[in-house]
Amino acid sequence: MMIEYLILILLILLSATFSGMTIGVFSLSLTSLEAKAKIGDKRAKKIIPLRKNGSLLLSTLLFGNVAVNTAVAIILNSVANGFVAGIISTMLIVIFGELLPQAIFARFALDFGSKMVWLVKFFMIILYPVSAPAAFVIDKILGKESPTLFSKQEFSEIIKHHEDSPDSLIDSDEERILLGALSFSDRQVYEIMTPRTVVYDLNKNTILNVSKIEEIKQKGYSRIPIFDTNTDNMIGILFVKDLIGLVPSENITVEELAHKDKLIYVEWNDKLDKVLDIMVKSHNHLAIVIDEFGVFNGIITLEDIVEEILKIEIVDEQDKIIDLQKYAREKIKNRLV
Repeated sequence: MMIEYLILILLILLSATFSGMTIGVFSLSLTSLEAKAKIGDKRAKKIIPLRKNGSLLLSTLLFGNVAVNTAVAIILNSVANGFVAGIISTMLIVIFGELLPQAIFARFALDFGSKMVWLVKFFMIILYPVSAPAAFVIDKILGKESPTLFSKQEFSEIIKHHEDSPDSLIDSDEERILLGALSFSDRQVYEIMTPRTVVYDLNKNTILNVSKIEEIKQKGYSRIPIFDTNTDNMIGILFVKDLIGLVPSENITVEELAHKDKLIYVEWNDKLDKVLDIMVKSHNHLAIVIDEFGVFNGIITLEDIVEEILKIEIVDEQDKIIDLQKYAREKIKNRLV
């Protein structure tokens, strides 16, 4: 009788292992395990070889669980009458073979899963003749397990969830930057550009005398668009740093210092990731924004895009107006009034 009870306890433990591993290991996607393994998680490294062959693992665990639970019912039936044996086996299997182990493994899947790898491998060998054909059929019907991929919206929600969790190592600044990096490529130029009505630009024939250089200095811009006859005909960019050491004169015009090779155009509805790529490849910090008809709409700078990624306003000591789009709207309202 004692031997039967010992066997019964052993079978319940095996049932708990099979059940717990099924819910625990399969709650861990192969993608997340590989990510954890790359950053040095030894527990994930142990589980990956099992998890890679998901169909065989699942077949082994289920066959093993069914076989063990059947054995529990048979043994109990030999020591008690049928009705009592049925009630006892049901309670033992549900509570100790299913409920508790699944609850534990679901919460500590990596810890318990990595410790049980050796045992599962043993049963994979023992049950291979029955589990392998089942796994083959599953793969043929359903195909191999696909990697877990997340959309940008899903990534955003994951990041927000991590930041809200008290155990997360992601702080509010990191969350802001990560969310900005994920969302900036969906934004368009017109949403962050400086409108033409508040752009400081100069005619190519502007004389760089004392008063004009002082005016440029007071404006505080590092780059100024230069136009020919009107703002729809931009010809270059003036780098204010080129004025350092320049002796003011009535004979020097803005056109002489303009960088015509630094002029790039983007459309008002271009995505910000496209514009960033253009700026990086052309080594430019400012682009002229035009509409579909080639009409000058405003300018966009590398700083504007960086601010959109970081989700903060970068204000230096020369900035007099923080939100130029808001300023442009206020100007037109005042003009209408």
